[in-house]
Amino acid sequence: MSDDGFNMSLRKYLKRVGVTSQQAIEDATRTARETSNSGAVNAKMVLMIDGQEVNVVEGEISLGDSV
Repeated sequence: MSDDGFNMSLRKYLKRVGVTSQQAIEDATRTARETSNSGAVNAKMVLMIDGQEVNVVEGEISLGDSV
């Protein structure tokens, strides 16, 4: 595969990941706001390629107005 083909494929994948992840996060945080007294939720994103874990990103998402 050419570099251009690889870059196009990667960008398409990342766009799909971004859109679907944001929707899932919005749904989960909306539910957490309705059912929890907590001001934040813990989030974890795991990237796997061919069944191998290659990256983990963990963080906290605020449920309120403060950042």
